[in-house]
Amino acid sequence: MAEPHSEASRIVGERIRATRQQLGLSQEDVAEMSEMHVTNVGKIERGQTNPSLSTLVALAGALNADPGVWVAGLTAKMIPGRTHQVTAADLIRERRLRGA
Repeated sequence: MAEPHSEASRIVGERIRATRQQLGLSQEDVAEMSEMHVTNVGKIERGQTNPSLSTLVALAGALNADPGVWVAGLTAKMIPGRTHQVTAADLIRERRLRGA
C-alpha cells in the first residue's frame, strides 16, 4: 500500500472515511453521489492524494457534512516540501523590529 501523501492528507482522509462509515455508506455510494470514480474516493480516504477544494465540497455535499470539520486543526507543517517556514506573524514582528 502506498504511503500517505502528507500528514494533512492522512488526517483528512481518516475524517472523510469516518463520516462515510457513520452513515453506513460504501465508497461506491459516495463516489456516485459526488460524481467521482470510486478509486479516487479510496485514495482520498487513504491519504494518498490531496483533494482539491471542489472535491472536498463535492464529498461534503454527498455526505451532508461540513468540509471545515475535515480540515480543522491542520497546519502548514503537515505538508512536506515547504521551503518557507515564515508565518505572517513572523513577518509582521520582524517589520516592527526594523521600524518598517
